[in-house]
Amino acid sequence: MSEHDTPRFNQPLGGNEMPRFGGPASMMRLPTQASAEGLDAAFVGIPMDIGTSNRPGTRLGPRQIRDESRMLRPYNMATRAAPFDSLQVADTGDVAINTFDLKKSVEIIRQHYRELLSHDAVPLTLGGDHTLTWPILQAIAEKHGPVGLIHIDAHADINPHMFGEEVAHGCPIRRAQEEGLLDSQRVIQIGLRGTGYAADDFDWCRDQGFRVVTAEQCWYKSLEPLMADVREQMGDRPVYITFDIDALDPSVAPGTGTAEAAGLAMSQGLEIVRGAWGLNIVGGDLVEVAPPYDTSGNTALMGATLLYEMLCVLPGVTRR
Repeated sequence: MSEHDTPRFNQPLGGNEMPRFGGPASMMRLPTQASAEGLDAAFVGIPMDIGTSNRPGTRLGPRQIRDESRMLRPYNMATRAAPFDSLQVADTGDVAINTFDLKKSVEIIRQHYRELLSHDAVPLTLGGDHTLTWPILQAIAEKHGPVGLIHIDAHADINPHMFGEEVAHGCPIRRAQEEGLLDSQRVIQIGLRGTGYAADDFDWCRDQGFRVVTAEQCWYKSLEPLMADVREQMGDRPVYITFDIDALDPSVAPGTGTAEAAGLAMSQGLEIVRGAWGLNIVGGDLVEVAPPYDTSGNTALMGATLLYEMLCVLPGVTRR
């Protein structure tokens, strides 16, 4: 494409057209629109932290992720992915959750994604606490059936309840499995670590047929061989990616509510997402960025980068 050609698809606003500290505060400074009509992929914010159990603040996550995403450029220099030459992408804004009622918010999210998916756009979600993945998976499964899941997280999120409540950020994978939203033989959880309430906390996952790859199994390693196995495991059926930023080591991503020591390196996070290339990805989210605990914005920049990398592995993206 020459500089005189009219782009076929929406393009991020470039840093040589407008200084990076200026311009619209949308994801990658992309055009915005109210619905997903006409889009192949949609960035969506869910500014929510009413499902958190420790430090709040993820309600501010989508805004800071968008702010830090101004540093991202259109072409992926490592993989040569050219998403904005391949897909029509826009920022469709935030889901208007009820910040005083978590259960109502879950229903609002579910309905929002049903409408979004009716346009056949692939949602990429800026979180927001991890509760939001459950209603998104409900809408995804209605459209695609039970999905494979690549879940990157310090925590398994399979609590049966928290303070007697079944809706919370420690419960979404449990709820999704109980409701048959997951193809349990195609679920992998990467980065689990830390302390637990019982010695067998992660065994529930294994009993369901999930593959559990603890953080300790990832230390000092490239995760490219793991992702080769994952691609074989997932096959050509639909896959969803959910990435909790606390999977990364807090030295890399301190801006989160439930930090755990000795997590993944950012390079490993990139290997995981890039390793999903070729899979039938039907959606993804990046959750638990809590700006008050990292005023530098680096955690949000890691989150924005991972969301961009998810965009780069969507079906239909060309590599130049």
